Amino acid sequence: MSQGQIPGMKAEGGPAPPTEEQIREELERVLASHEFRSSKRSRDFLRYVVENTLAGRAGLLKERTIGIEVFGRPTSYDPSDDATVRVKAGEVRKRLGLYYSSEGIAHSVRIDLPSGTYVPEFHTSPARAVGLPLPVSPALYSLSRRPSARLAVAVAAFSLTAIAALAWWIGRPASTALDQFWFPVLRGNSPVMVCAAYVPVWSTPGVKPGENPRLQDFVSLTDQFVGGGDLIATSRLAALLTRLKRPYRVKVGNDVSFPDLRTGPAVLVGYSYTRWREISAQMRYFIDGSRDPVGITDNGQPTPWALPGLPADRHTTEDYAIVSRVFHPDTHAMLVELAGITQYGTDAAGDLVTNSDLLAEALRGAPPDWRTKNLQMVLHVKVIDGAPTSPKVVKTYFW
Repeated sequence: MSQGQIPGMKAEGGPAPPTEEQIREELERVLASHEFRSSKRSRDFLRYVVENTLAGRAGLLKERTIGIEVFGRPTSYDPSDDATVRVKAGEVRKRLGLYYSSEGIAHSVRIDLPSGTYVPEFHTSPARAVGLPLPVSPALYSLSRRPSARLAVAVAAFSLTAIAALAWWIGRPASTALDQFWFPVLRGNSPVMVCAAYVPVWSTPGVKPGENPRLQDFVSLTDQFVGGGDLIATSRLAALLTRLKRPYRVKVGNDVSFPDLRTGPAVLVGYSYTRWREISAQMRYFIDGSRDPVGITDNGQPTPWALPGLPADRHTTEDYAIVSRVFHPDTHAMLVELAGITQYGTDAAGDLVTNSDLLAEALRGAPPDWRTKNLQMVLHVKVIDGAPTSPKVVKTYFW
């Protein structure tokens, strides 16, 4: 393909547009980044739309085509009944924004996915492309040569404008599903405590390879391991709170006491097999690990949301999870609890509560005043190649 204008290719400030080679190099960096490593579906989506745009097939990037070719939907797929592509596109936009605000901030080539389209755009930055600092704007350059008194007036005016803008931003009404979900949790000034739980693991240190361990050979390791999905969910929450400029503390396992939960809002991650079981057991929906099969109960009664035949290694092709947001009577503070039957469900629950598009889809039928209510959501999650897909809400409860 020639180096002419590729559909979706734009240059910032007039430099030459990036070449196909530069775009593909940037694509590989993006796909290998922290923001994309944890989501195979996001990687597949982004690679598909970029490669088709570079090949001159941008006109084929329609919701139905992407659903069939990327997500394996049947030829009878109707986008009006299945929002998978729209939700995933929103997630990819979020991940790209995170990437270019951190790891990719100094890259000379940028890949964007504008809202309302599945055709990516490719940008170059004139300063970054040659490794120079960003230029001073003409207005600021002119101001720097004026008398100091006039400069002071300008700076003061700018400061007042910035303060007014900040006050408006802090006091603005919650506009997105993400804002509304977190509003009751973040409305105070106390730091948010993000708590990841230890999971029970048993070791057989005295048993040699090939020997059959006896019951007394097993040693319980109660404070050594945290589930992989729990860690991913915790990292997503930390990234969200950082973007929102909210103070937070991350605590792990036994470092969290009940009095800690009374000092301010808390997010409990992976709580179903931990010391927080007593708190969550009081709610309508609860993951009961003592039952066979392990599953979610509704006011103590079994439900179809269970995993019969769950193998010992806990590798599964599906999972269920619960998201709860409550003002808890025992702690007298806001609690958000995220837990799957396995780590895959916890991972997906963390994805849901940090993704505005996923939350908007999940809360589409919620009552108008849901923002001020306690809530629980039961999620179903498909697991493909060891990675959870975007969760689907199977039940909600507001009170």
